[in-house]
Amino acid sequence: MRIPRDLSGSDLVRRLGRLSYVVTRQTGSHIRLTSHARGEHHVTIPKHDPLRMGTLASILDGVAAHHGMTRDALLQQLLE
Repeated sequence: MRIPRDLSGSDLVRRLGRLSYVVTRQTGSHIRLTSHARGEHHVTIPKHDPLRMGTLASILDGVAAHHGMTRDALLQQLLE
């Protein structure tokens, strides 16, 4: 599945909420999310519109690795 090119940071934060990520704090334009599913995991999302492709790919790779799934499976779950 292709990575969407028009995904904003705020939209990604909302979608990651489906995987039990909650906003821990926000400093400026960066939002820190934490998940306690499968152990503790932190991810920082820039609140940009749209997110750059490399930044989004890196975030998705980290979240997918933590949850033990591929990036494509994660994208399908987030974008449904």
